[in-house]
Amino acid sequence: MAIKAAQVKELREMTGVGMMDAKKALVETDGDMEKAVDVLREKGMAKAAKKADAVAAEGMTFVVEAGNKAAIIELNSQTDFVAGNKEFNDLLKTVAQTIVDNEPADVEAALNLDIDGETMNELIIHTTQVTGEKITLRRFQVIEKQDGQSMGIYSHMGGRISAIVLIDGADDETAKEVAMHVAAINPKFISSDQVPEDQLAHEKEVLMNAEDLEGKPENIKEKMVEGRLKKYLSEISLNDQPYVKGDGKETVSEYVSSKGGNVVEFVRYEVGEGMEKAENDFAAEVAAQIG
Repeated sequence: MAIKAAQVKELREMTGVGMMDAKKALVETDGDMEKAVDVLREKGMAKAAKKADAVAAEGMTFVVEAGNKAAIIELNSQTDFVAGNKEFNDLLKTVAQTIVDNEPADVEAALNLDIDGETMNELIIHTTQVTGEKITLRRFQVIEKQDGQSMGIYSHMGGRISAIVLIDGADDETAKEVAMHVAAINPKFISSDQVPEDQLAHEKEVLMNAEDLEGKPENIKEKMVEGRLKKYLSEISLNDQPYVKGDGKETVSEYVSSKGGNVVEFVRYEVGEGMEKAENDFAAEVAAQIG
């Protein structure tokens, strides 16, 4: 029989499972809601769903390479204790390897990937059952290097921070050194010309209104603000940052250039970063939909 969207929605609300899992259970039971709930409970999914309100803000990041590709992921748990156990780490590696092998479009597509006869989502739910904590795949990104490019990966603080760096030219060792810098210093952009104009304008306005500039002539204020703005850009732009393993005078751009390359892309994940904002944005989206 055809399963209606309303049935899937109702089952999801009753059990907290994902859309595809709810639909599969309904198909398996010919649309019988009570039997579908039983099926999900038997598989351990409905029980795991009771943890849906828990906050999974701990966890680990991880990077895996496969040929000319690398995938970086963030897998969350409720406590750092679970993030350090074998079950979680086995899941972390399996999820990362599956993602780099299949390159799914987004998290939802990733959760529906097959892993030895079950979906990634089912595997995550099973591990949730074993560990007793909610586990979620929060995000991932796949980077691929082309001919003539170098790629470096690095994980820091036991997987709390991970980074991938892609460079035109140079070599993989140089790219790894820059990945270490990215992990440690946390740049926001590759170069200052990537900083949005509105962000620059806001920063300049804040600097112009600094208390220590009150009463100074406008031309003096402009020069001082220009210097401070340059310092601000050097703090957030990878190319302009002092290379962390250098003498403090050489920038990242100069270091990479000395190796015959230039940075074209980087990605840095830190466990839990931006999570509060994401949750607030999601809450606002839901409120707008039901309001």
